[in-house]
Amino acid sequence: MSDERAWQGNVKARLYERVREHGYDSLTAFAKARPAVPLYLLAEELGKDDVAAVQVLSGLLGEAEQRKQVTRFVRDVLVRELSEGLPNGWPAVLNDANRFEVAKALSSWIAYTPDTHQDRARQVSAALLAKPPPPGWRPLDPDDELLLTLLPAEEA
Repeated sequence: MSDERAWQGNVKARLYERVREHGYDSLTAFAKARPAVPLYLLAEELGKDDVAAVQVLSGLLGEAEQRKQVTRFVRDVLVRELSEGLPNGWPAVLNDANRFEVAKALSSWIAYTPDTHQDRARQVSAALLAKPPPPGWRPLDPDDELLLTLLPAEEA
């Protein structure tokens, strides 16, 4: 998105109007139907010129908080960041170039993680770097077995 139209008017109303236009009753349902799709692509699908990825992120977090599913949201955002940053999956070798790409994806994820889960996100990142997943690993949704092991849900 190249202009500021995303920030004009009632942002939240526009976002949910677009979600309904796509046939969904929530932003979470819209995103769930598009697992592992990066946030910026979700935003483009909802409104290339007037919806920003950070608005989608904020809406998803708000819904997750209401549903008491913030940990699942955190895993979902990790899946989306890994999909964007490591489109071919986890690298077989963590040389300097690959380590940079992994670090970039993980740091973006941590930046998007709510304060309540920051420590856990850093622990997950450290665990992935200390004991890397198999080469080519690319989680396809937030219920990936490895992600559930690293970041199990704690909400009731």
